[in-house]
Amino acid sequence: MLIREILLKILLRVQLSVLKKKMAATDQLARLPRDSAPVRQQNRCRITGRPHGVYRKFGLCRNKIREAAMRGDIPGLVMASW
Repeated sequence: MLIREILLKILLRVQLSVLKKKMAATDQLARLPRDSAPVRQQNRCRITGRPHGVYRKFGLCRNKIREAAMRGDIPGLVMASW
């Protein structure tokens, strides 16, 4: 799906394309589902699926990182205390 979308966008940008081909490409792009765009992908927690508060480095949400740190499952991660 992604390759097809890229090809359609390239066809639209080319100056030498025929108007009918451009219109057909525009129609096909409009028919694609909204969530098929890679921009709309959202990071989610690997354990809970939570969409907010996800740390890229671990792939976990802040709650699960805290639980794992308390258990000592993440090497090198130390809870702050002062």
